[in-house]
Amino acid sequence: MRLLVKTAAVLIAIAMPVFGALAASDFEGTWKVKDSEGNDFQIVLSADGKASADREGEGMKGTWKEEGSAAIITWDTGWTTKIEKDGDKFKKTAYEKGKTVKDAPSNTSDAEKAG
Repeated sequence: MRLLVKTAAVLIAIAMPVFGALAASDFEGTWKVKDSEGNDFQIVLSADGKASADREGEGMKGTWKEEGSAAIITWDTGWTTKIEKDGDKFKKTAYEKGKTVKDAPSNTSDAEKAG
């Protein structure tokens, strides 16, 4: 019985890092995008589901989750941003307060993962 418990403990210890690595999202990291005036800014998507952005004049905070093949970011400003694969690139679409990702976007830009 002790051998069985020890074997199970070893297997769990080996499996946990593997499953943790598989759970990581390709969207985690820093994304270079543009705002509606064409100004560059960065969006950071953290492993804990938090999002932040360094858009000029405002520090944006929010949360994000992966939905299908997109990262959906809900900002504390009421805006929503979606980053998704578009062919061999990524694109960012932003939706103003009161709109959903099913509405026409308020602006779009390329999105490039910086790290």
